[in-house]
Amino acid sequence: MASFSVEKRTLKDGAIKYRCTLSVKEGGEFIHRERKTFAKISLAKAWGRARVAHIEQYGIPNKHSKSDDNQSSSELTLGELISKYMEHEHVTFGRSKRDALNLIKKHEIADLPLSKLTQQSFITHCDYRRQKVSPSTAAHDINYIGAVLNSAKPLFGINANITEFIAARNVMFRMNMIGTGNTRNRRPTSEEIDLLMISLRSRQSTSYHGIPYADIFMFSILSCMRIGEVTRLLWSDVYKASKAVLVRDRKDPKKKIGNHMIVPLLGEAWEILNRQPEEHEHIFPYKSRTITQTYRQERDELGILDLRYHDLRREGASRLFEAGFSLEEVAQVTGHKSLSTLWNVYREIYPQSLHDKFATLQDNKKASETK
Repeated sequence: MASFSVEKRTLKDGAIKYRCTLSVKEGGEFIHRERKTFAKISLAKAWGRARVAHIEQYGIPNKHSKSDDNQSSSELTLGELISKYMEHEHVTFGRSKRDALNLIKKHEIADLPLSKLTQQSFITHCDYRRQKVSPSTAAHDINYIGAVLNSAKPLFGINANITEFIAARNVMFRMNMIGTGNTRNRRPTSEEIDLLMISLRSRQSTSYHGIPYADIFMFSILSCMRIGEVTRLLWSDVYKASKAVLVRDRKDPKKKIGNHMIVPLLGEAWEILNRQPEEHEHIFPYKSRTITQTYRQERDELGILDLRYHDLRREGASRLFEAGFSLEEVAQVTGHKSLSTLWNVYREIYPQSLHDKFATLQDNKKASETK
C-alpha cells in the first residue's frame, strides 16, 4: 500500500523546505521509498499524490524481492540497510540507539545508495545535525551509522564502503564536529532536595495513580539506580535477609541483556522499599518517563537550573564516598565495572565535607596531645 508524508525542514541558511516521503508497505514491511524536496508544501503534496497514483497503477519501479539477500550495494540505500539491521534477530539495542537510527532514516543521507556514500555525505549529515545537537550527540549518530555499515557484509553479504566512513569520521573528530561529552559534576544542594521533596509530596497527593514521587526521588538517590532500573524492580527479586535486591539488565557497554546484579539497599533505601504496597509484581509499577517528566515540571516550577534526574545517581555515589565507603564498595552499589570511570565521573566531593573532615582530624590530634 502506497502513502506519503510531508516534513517541514529548516536549512542551514534559514530557508524553509518541504520534503515529501513516499512509502510502500507490503506484509507490514516497507519495501520501497522515494523522497523529494520542494520549496512549497503544495508542490510536495501534489508530487506525493501523483507518485501514489502512479505506483498504484503501474507498480513499484525496479521492484526487487524482499527476500533477495544478494541485493547489491548500488541498489540498497543507507536507510534500507538500517531497516534490515534493526530487524535482524541477533541485533539488540536500547531505546536511545533505536530512536537515533529511526531519526537517521528520516534524513537525506538515508536516501543515498551505499555505493554513493562518500566522505562528504557523512560530513554533510553531521554538519546538519550539529545545528541542533552537541558534538557528543552527533558522535552517537555517526557511530551508529558506522555500526550499521560494519554489519552489512557479515550479516547480509552486502558490500559497504567502510573506508569512506572511517576517513570522514577521523576528519570530523579532528575538526571537533564530533566528540565526547563534558563530564558533569552537578549535584543538588540540600536546599534543592528539600524543596523538591516538598513539591513532589504535594504532587503525589493529587496523583490519580497514587504515584509516590517523593519516595521514588529519594530512593533514586540512596540506591544510586537509574530510573529505568528502579521501575523494573520486582518483589520476587528482593532478598529480605540481606536487605538487597536483584537489579536486572543493568546498563553495560558490552553486555546489553542479562547483566543482573544484587545491590544492597542501605539505610533509608530499604525502608522506602518496604513501605511500598505489594499490589503488583513490580515494586514501583510506573512508567519511568512519567516519573522524569513530573520531576522536570516540579524542578522548573521551583526555578532549579541544570539539574537532571540522572544527577541524582551522582549525588548518591558521592554521598557514599563522603561517608567513607571505598571505591570497590561504592561500585557494588552503582554497578560500575570500570572503577576508573566511577572515580572520574562520580566522585564529586563538596569542599565543605573536606573541611569538616580536616577539622575532625585536627580536633582528634589536639585531644591526643592533651592526654
